[in-house]
Amino acid sequence: MRCFSCHKISLCIICKECERRYFVPSITKRRVGSLDVISFFSYDEIERFLHSKHKPEGWRIYRKMGKMIFGDFLKSFCKEIDDRVYLVGVDEKVTDGYSHTASLTHSSKQQKAIPLHASLLAKNRVSYSGKSLDFRLKNPREFTYSGKSGVDIILIDDIITTGTTLQEAYVTIRSKGADVLFALTLADASR
Repeated sequence: MRCFSCHKISLCIICKECERRYFVPSITKRRVGSLDVISFFSYDEIERFLHSKHKPEGWRIYRKMGKMIFGDFLKSFCKEIDDRVYLVGVDEKVTDGYSHTASLTHSSKQQKAIPLHASLLAKNRVSYSGKSLDFRLKNPREFTYSGKSGVDIILIDDIITTGTTLQEAYVTIRSKGADVLFALTLADASR
């Protein structure tokens, strides 16, 4: 196999050299309504990797990013907590043969951080890519949550732009009796 980035022969989809070169996180926290969103990169820093979700090898790249970025963060976080938390990917609908948020959620799991796959799904399938805040507000996702109530949840998504999707997910989950601690995203498009 070859590294997705440098194309050198590699046992992994992203070689160790490219991991060290491109995946040194600069963690930021952004408040969106009542939700804290932790992002590890600016969008520009890892744009080519984020766009891989539209390619056949995207599931492997997202799985690798979930493990090395969210997995390491959650490993440290779980050492500090007593109870379980549940990982909920934002709209794990399968497109192009897989769900990129499900790949992130699955590869991030820890002993105390358990995925609740396909528990938060959007009824509205309109694309937000490149759309304005006004468009996003006029076309909400209309999420349904079928996961557990009475539990602590961490939302997982790949990118935060305006934050409207994560805020809507937060409100939906809380209305069903679960508590959202915070959200994790790979990249923040606003910085």
